[in-house]
Amino acid sequence: MKKRYITVLLLLYFFLSPFFGWAQKALYLDQSQPIEVRVKDALSRMTVEEKVALCHAQSKFSSKGVPRLGIPDVWSSDGSHGVSDEKLWDEWNSAQWTSDSCTAFPALTCLAATFNPKIAQLYGTSIGEEARYRNKTMLLGPGVNIYRTPLNGRNFEYMGEDPFLASRMVVPYVQGVQSNGVAACVKHFALNNQEIARGEINVNVSDRALHEIYFPAFKAAVQEGNVWSIMGAYNKIWGVHCCHNDILLNQILKIDWKFDGVVVSDWGGVHNTDEAVNGGLDIEMGTYTNGLTTQGHFPFSSYYLADPLLKGIKSGQYEMSKLDDKASRILRMIFRTTMSAKRPYGRFVSPEHSDAARKIAQEGIVLLKNEKQFLPIPQGRYKKIAVIGENAVKSLIVGGGSTSLKAAYEISPLQGLKNKYGENNIVYSMGYASGRPLYGAEEPSKLNLDSLQNAAIETARHADIVLFVGGLNKNYFQDCESGDRKSLSLPFGQDKLIEEIQKVNHNVAVVLLSGNAVLMPWLNKAKAVVQGWYLGSEAGNALADIISGEANPSGKLPISFPKKLEDVGAHSFDQLCYPGDGNNVYHKEDILVGYRWYDTKKIPVLFPFGYGLSYTTFQYGKPAVSSKTITTADSLEVTVSIKNTGKVAGKEVVQLYVNDETSSLPRPTKELKGFEKISLEPGEEKTVRFTLTKKDLSYYDDTKKEWIAEPGKFRIMIGASATDIRGVADFNLK
Repeated sequence: MKKRYITVLLLLYFFLSPFFGWAQKALYLDQSQPIEVRVKDALSRMTVEEKVALCHAQSKFSSKGVPRLGIPDVWSSDGSHGVSDEKLWDEWNSAQWTSDSCTAFPALTCLAATFNPKIAQLYGTSIGEEARYRNKTMLLGPGVNIYRTPLNGRNFEYMGEDPFLASRMVVPYVQGVQSNGVAACVKHFALNNQEIARGEINVNVSDRALHEIYFPAFKAAVQEGNVWSIMGAYNKIWGVHCCHNDILLNQILKIDWKFDGVVVSDWGGVHNTDEAVNGGLDIEMGTYTNGLTTQGHFPFSSYYLADPLLKGIKSGQYEMSKLDDKASRILRMIFRTTMSAKRPYGRFVSPEHSDAARKIAQEGIVLLKNEKQFLPIPQGRYKKIAVIGENAVKSLIVGGGSTSLKAAYEISPLQGLKNKYGENNIVYSMGYASGRPLYGAEEPSKLNLDSLQNAAIETARHADIVLFVGGLNKNYFQDCESGDRKSLSLPFGQDKLIEEIQKVNHNVAVVLLSGNAVLMPWLNKAKAVVQGWYLGSEAGNALADIISGEANPSGKLPISFPKKLEDVGAHSFDQLCYPGDGNNVYHKEDILVGYRWYDTKKIPVLFPFGYGLSYTTFQYGKPAVSSKTITTADSLEVTVSIKNTGKVAGKEVVQLYVNDETSSLPRPTKELKGFEKISLEPGEEKTVRFTLTKKDLSYYDDTKKEWIAEPGKFRIMIGASATDIRGVADFNLK
């Protein structure tokens, strides 16, 4: 019996010892090990088939892990301003869960309008907590494509026209998301500046414009934010699609910028196995689909980085090192997120997130006009307030393409105003109407527009004041993915309606909810104009806070509002400049995007970049510089005092612009190189400090392929907007 017992033990040892040895050596499961050690160990245990499976979708929003090794799948979610609802396995349709209704945060134009990196951190942390609670690996956002034309249907998803502003706002956003163990996915890299022909258009742009205008926010996200994933764009550059572009993804992103994360394709953005293997793509998603419409059902094994890649590896057509690099990057992201012991639990639709959404909205709302202090409107001042406009009641969190959300709640502007002023003091009339928000199609309203307009005019006639709540919406050909706007004017007859209302009531304030600039032919007769963006779940409460004066507006425009479309740089040349001929588009305005164009060409605008009024006033002191002469090794400190000279507390965004007075290459009249949002009580004064370095004075020389800080005279301009310069100071660079 004893011999038999010993024999059994020996046999058990013989058969199980490999397992125990494996367990002891499974470094990838050891949280105390550095991530690179874990990645190398996991990679060494994987088969070729398992490595390939990492690199392509297994459902609409997931790709495989390594089940045999206990490495989980990668789950992503659209997340432009809220965590999207769960979708069916291989459909765009909702899975109809009852536990996936998110908090809708304001769209990113609103975040950019806060000019407040601390608010960007709050935004990223809050949306990251919701993504973590839903157990997402990767949140598909934020977007940082530059606002080139006000017709771009996706501008509302991005952070405005200035690369410095977008750079300063994206870094804390990314850090906030990733503090929850969720990978932020900065998109769309690069040059996705129009929706017309987005899947085919080849963007022709100078290297200088790339590095000075279109790259900085992505570069900051990588090098300062340490972002863990980046999404390729649909369009082409240098004749090659961005989702598998060797120069863009390998040379610039991974080598020059040292990006160690994952490149994921936009859904349907992959077109070629050879380029996908060699061009820097890591995860292929949504192939054989067109945006949000499914053309048919195809096996995931037929993706370019699925069976074709596996076959190519086994035949020797593709290098194993290419596959190992992709797999390593994906493993690294998984270890940073789902398999990190430091990952918190997150939270979902919490009171804290509602507070955050409201605060972001409040700080982003921009007061554009306020004749004779028409606003704020305290409670009890008027007995009958007419609220007119479809956007007062229309849901603006649905539609728009991939930004459409299933929110737990949405406080409409009408409800927010009723909450603030009382049901008995508010009377509502729709005034105009649009159809349902459809993807890829425009549907007109079935309501009689003449009847709506007439009813609204009568409502306005008998009211003390009128709050017109209009703007754009997230229907096709408005602020919507896959189609650009057709016009800079307000849609659905709003301009005519506003003018008719102004004839019967002289106390009209216009509230615009949109992600884009619009024309305002009625501006001179409007008592007040508020730019409200898409404000999310707390839209109505935040708007009512601003209108009532409970919150003082402090938002500044992250985009310029032109007087006419032809004044815009992208629209000042010909059709090849925008929208192109279907094959190519040429950025003929080059580096002169946004205010850089208007200032340099001396074109007046309706409202300038950085502009926004307050219910108080601010006095700027004379700016001072720490030295009148510096070298490229030095830094320069700029100080300026700001005083609240009004009667209420307020926040002001102090903006620093730089002008290079003599340069070998043409430069804009001014470039934003610093901003600071400060809070001041009545009578309070603070000193704002900025530090400038060689980087802030440099331009990109595309013949030398390097950044140049050219000696000469520079001018510092301190302003309340790009055109409202309150003080200047000069210095020389040796």
